[in-house]
Amino acid sequence: MLRLTLRRVPSWNQNLQHICKKSTFGLSKLTNSLSSGKPDTLPIIEDFSRRHIGPNAAEVEEMLKVLGVESLDELTRKTVPEDILDERPLKVSAPMSELELARRVNKIAAKNKVFRNYIGMGYYDSKVPPVIVRNILENPGWYTSYTPYQAEIAQGRMESLINFQTMVTDMTGLPIANASLLDEATAAAEAMALCYRNMKKKQVTPTFFVDQAVFPQSLGVILTRASFLGVKVVVGDYKSFDYNTPGLCGVLFQYPNSDGKVIDYTEYIKAAQANKALAACATDLLALTMLKPPGEYGFDVAFGSAQRFGVPLGYGGPHAAFFSVKKSLQRSIPGRIIGVTKDADNGLAYRLTLQTREQHIKRNKATSNICTAQALLANMAAMYAVYHGAEGLYSIAEKVHHSTCIVAEGARRAGHHIDEGAFFDTLKIKIRNDQAYQDALINAEIRHINIRKYDEPNTIGISLDETVTSEDLDDLLFVLGAPSVSAENGDNWANLWQQLKPKDGGILRSKFERTSDFLTHPTFNNYRSEHQLTRYIRYLEKKDVSLVHSMIPLGSCTMKLNATSELTPISKPEFANIHPFAPAYQTQGFFQLIKELHDDLCEVTGYDAVSFQPNSGAQGEYAGLLAIRAYQHDIGQGHRNICLVPVSAHGTNPASAQMAGLSVVVVKTLPNGEIDMKDIIEKCEKYKDNLSCIMITYPSTYGVFEPAVRELCETIHSYGGQVYLDGANMNAMVGLCKPGKFGADVSHLNLHKTFCIPHGGGGPGVGPIGVKSHLAPFLPGHEVLPPIETTQPGARPFGQVSAAPYGSALILPISWAYLKLMGPTALRSATEVAILNANYMAKRLEKHYPIMFRNENGFCAHEFILDTRSFPGANVGVMDIAKRLQDYGFHGPTTSWPVVNTLMVEPTESEDKAELDRYCDALISIRQEIQDIQDGKADPVNNVLKNAPHTMESVTADTWDRPYSRKQAAYPLSWLTTSKKIWPGSARVDDAYGDQNVFCTCPPLEAYSISDLENPEVLQ
Repeated sequence: MLRLTLRRVPSWNQNLQHICKKSTFGLSKLTNSLSSGKPDTLPIIEDFSRRHIGPNAAEVEEMLKVLGVESLDELTRKTVPEDILDERPLKVSAPMSELELARRVNKIAAKNKVFRNYIGMGYYDSKVPPVIVRNILENPGWYTSYTPYQAEIAQGRMESLINFQTMVTDMTGLPIANASLLDEATAAAEAMALCYRNMKKKQVTPTFFVDQAVFPQSLGVILTRASFLGVKVVVGDYKSFDYNTPGLCGVLFQYPNSDGKVIDYTEYIKAAQANKALAACATDLLALTMLKPPGEYGFDVAFGSAQRFGVPLGYGGPHAAFFSVKKSLQRSIPGRIIGVTKDADNGLAYRLTLQTREQHIKRNKATSNICTAQALLANMAAMYAVYHGAEGLYSIAEKVHHSTCIVAEGARRAGHHIDEGAFFDTLKIKIRNDQAYQDALINAEIRHINIRKYDEPNTIGISLDETVTSEDLDDLLFVLGAPSVSAENGDNWANLWQQLKPKDGGILRSKFERTSDFLTHPTFNNYRSEHQLTRYIRYLEKKDVSLVHSMIPLGSCTMKLNATSELTPISKPEFANIHPFAPAYQTQGFFQLIKELHDDLCEVTGYDAVSFQPNSGAQGEYAGLLAIRAYQHDIGQGHRNICLVPVSAHGTNPASAQMAGLSVVVVKTLPNGEIDMKDIIEKCEKYKDNLSCIMITYPSTYGVFEPAVRELCETIHSYGGQVYLDGANMNAMVGLCKPGKFGADVSHLNLHKTFCIPHGGGGPGVGPIGVKSHLAPFLPGHEVLPPIETTQPGARPFGQVSAAPYGSALILPISWAYLKLMGPTALRSATEVAILNANYMAKRLEKHYPIMFRNENGFCAHEFILDTRSFPGANVGVMDIAKRLQDYGFHGPTTSWPVVNTLMVEPTESEDKAELDRYCDALISIRQEIQDIQDGKADPVNNVLKNAPHTMESVTADTWDRPYSRKQAAYPLSWLTTSKKIWPGSARVDDAYGDQNVFCTCPPLEAYSISDLENPEVLQ
């Protein structure tokens, strides 16, 4: 073993041993090595936990002293209720080194078989431009940022999302688009819900028609969502459906459809709209470069997946869905929209507009709980379009379409049948006889090719993509038993295309051919070289604050370290290039990794089974509630429909309950933030015959471990209800207590919080659900390829919530790696330090801001709330503080939630003491700036808080007419040197103006003056 000699510091060794023992800081490896080695040597060991956990042992000791406790163990016992504290070590594997992990990943990845995938069904191989891989997907400046709630320090990623929205509106021919949804199937369900919300008269049963050639995974999610909204779904042939059906709220067609056909639905769209129904179109962005867009047919809604725009298959996700609507539906569109407004300096700026997350979450009438987008993947897709432009995308589409025509010709020459009509990239082929069908399957296996197998006899599907080469085409023709066209035509594929294109399903010169322009904006025409695109990406990145700059202490959002070693597996082809409907024998590596993650999460949470299908926390909430409802229906208690939701629960909880067909009853909280147990008992007694469940967040969103949680669970169970425990705050429980052991029946887990998946600027997220054994049979299934847990004896899945069987499977290796690298002791230590960091910050700040909620011992959990509701004589609000923090180089904490006009702070375990102190110093300095206003030393209107944040342009302008110095504006503390200064991308944005003047597609800001906002034609 290599040894590092430490000379003349024996006391350091002794002190370290003392701290390790005293704080139980998870450094037992070091302690053991020191005690067994020479007193002047220290083994060099690779301990990942020391990289993940911010404070070192000495800093832990300092913070413990400030809190007046002797050890982390003592702090834990004074924070976590004794009756739920679990002293047993976690039974997860011993920690690996990063090198060991890399070797283990390689072995597991090798068990996946990467075939060429022509299954299609909404998933296609794509060429991810390396410049986008390196500069966005693998760049922490992009993947560690949070949802752009603080607009001024998120201008870069919002410009990129504006590009995404512009791309979608151009391609679909509809004027309003959002900044992405979770996946295509979820978007289909949202389209159905939008049609339902738009229905004027609900005296009759709402009916939603779905054409039978829609992707089956989309139909699966629609059926699940509709069944609990009370919407009747009719599946059938679009040509024979009665569009005068009473209560018809919407219709859905796929264009091109699941069988590859391109169909003109104009007649049927008009028929539906004549009955006051909306028409929705599931479509494909690449196809729309050649096909007439949905808006030109008269569709009201268009949606689909942007996956084939430079995002890997990833065994199903994460992928950004797109969603666009007519102008009249702009205030009904689900999800987040980036819009344009003006800032305090009268310049243009971007911001979240219209239906942001907070506007979606309504306790009484919510039909959507969307609170996660797929921002990182939307940015990748947008950059793909920026890089290729209209000409490049058309060229890719033309190659795909030409190749499909060649395969169609080969299939016909081999005697197989293809229905007449236009197609783009997909062929449904009826093989000529049984033997030829078996030969085709064998030939596909020989050439390592995956094709779609229909339930119909002797029928296969082939979907082509941009990766197809002439050799691939020859192999496909071999599969079909057709002669090689390259043998006839050499390498001159263009000659063969010239022979084929006037006939046999070609789009060119047909009535389906697109004639309208798209992607004409300069952004999609200026960045063709890698040099240009790299500079553009970096230009945008510099406008944003992410974890590469400073801590982001958003309460309830857990912005912790996303370690490089954890993220490395997602770029491996053996994980990235797997189709979600690939045969099981090709995905054994994924199965092993998912099983190991499943077992570790069961151990950490105390649950008996986990489903990974939900691809956001809100989807997890919804899935957990549906499991409860399915279980209760199975035992003859389907009438139970009351869901208790405390005021201190997460905001998505009541929305999810409404979507699950439950009636929400609000439960009071006490002045100290704890749930009112007296009110719980009263509500249970009142609704005892119909009580379905309670939804609690634990620790609560008020930042405390409620001491009566075990009693609460027992009370709900005694009245026949189930306990849904929102696992968003699992960061405060790992290794200390297990919800499945102290009474909860089901929880969702935010892997993008506690388990280190990056936030990506507002997505991806993963929200698997853990359940007790009685709920395990009711975990979500899948229309196409049921996950393993729903194929076990006794399984009775409630339905489907996401497009892919395992949701966003590509990012599951991140959480798997985190658990493997940390091991049992360090996982507990991470939780203890998360609690330590929060209490240390609260202690430092308590003299300057009231701390709203603490337990009887005076401690909070892993987050706390600063009361900023009243500064007499200052006229300063919570947003003034959040904006002023940007001048100090920090993202504000969570603002006005869960208590209006307060700040909720969560530092996580990843931040060291120096960073905690800098943030505290900034808040303390801001409090003094408020005091200066209160004391009359600063102008009550024209001051550093009301004018914050200050841009570089304003501070360096020739004139400065403010009653405070430029230095105070930009460099209020000594450590804010020029080299460390982070400048906001805009001055304070005008939210009201943005909502009153909605622009959701926009050129780069420097191109226009503010007056152009009054001219919609300029910006569209």
